[in-house]
Amino acid sequence: MQTTLVILAAGMASRYGSMKQTEGFGPSGETILEYSVYDAIAAGFKRVVFIIREDFAEPFKQALEPKLKSRIEMDYVYQSMDKFTEGYTINPERTKPWGTAHAVLCCKGKLDHPFAVINADDYYGKDSFQKAFNFLQNGCNKNKYGSIAYELVNTLSEHGTVSRGVISIDENNQMTGIKERLKISRKGNEIVDDEENGNFFKLSENTKVSMNFFCYDSTFIDLCESEFKKFLDKNAQELKAEFLIPTVTDYFIKSGQGQVEVIPTSAKWFGVTYKEDAPFVSREVKRLVEKGEYPSNLWA
Repeated sequence: MQTTLVILAAGMASRYGSMKQTEGFGPSGETILEYSVYDAIAAGFKRVVFIIREDFAEPFKQALEPKLKSRIEMDYVYQSMDKFTEGYTINPERTKPWGTAHAVLCCKGKLDHPFAVINADDYYGKDSFQKAFNFLQNGCNKNKYGSIAYELVNTLSEHGTVSRGVISIDENNQMTGIKERLKISRKGNEIVDDEENGNFFKLSENTKVSMNFFCYDSTFIDLCESEFKKFLDKNAQELKAEFLIPTVTDYFIKSGQGQVEVIPTSAKWFGVTYKEDAPFVSREVKRLVEKGEYPSNLWA
């Protein structure tokens, strides 16, 4: 079965301040997403689809195609504000993309088989790609999706709040729900989410969270399409409301359409949310290279 990795790379990186999707963190200038593609190829993935903004397409392609085109099949999807908004009047002042589930919806017509989806600016680790590939080959179907799960304590930033999909799990390791918490940080000895009403929701260090590494059947795209219409009914005039993958996944579960298997990984996650995260990420990549996890030049 063909297995595709979809990489979300159309974000505006507003908190980071520049296009982190093409910033080099490896010893030979490798981007974070290159390490993901490298691990995906090793796990067995044969195709990668990059979701990007069309105005960013040429520099993106110039940076990656010379390295990747002989190693994995590549395709592109362009996410733009106007896609799938026919019949709605959108606030003309809105500039923020519609979110990760809208990005996946933009893949309509490109995927007819199970696929994994990840962020471009997160490092996920070898173990997570192997587990995702195995699940896509053997467990994924229209009634069963998968979510690679990390421990919350290993996913925080020292430089500000982070958004995480907090997972609820039953005794059979099935997801019972996923809630996107948007302002998680440490406050003293506690980890909390700063909720909109001014309250703080406490979270334990070993809380399982999604880092937007999901395994889906292609029918998930149809679900995104139908749910996006409902989203626009409420939010077409909003400037910042986002249509997110965890929200659609949560609806898939709670509407009784199927199950989501929680797939724990031993891999260490790290990523760049803020500019101040960059030195840490570079050090972590250097450490992995020195341990022999990766060559000093991925594509030499």
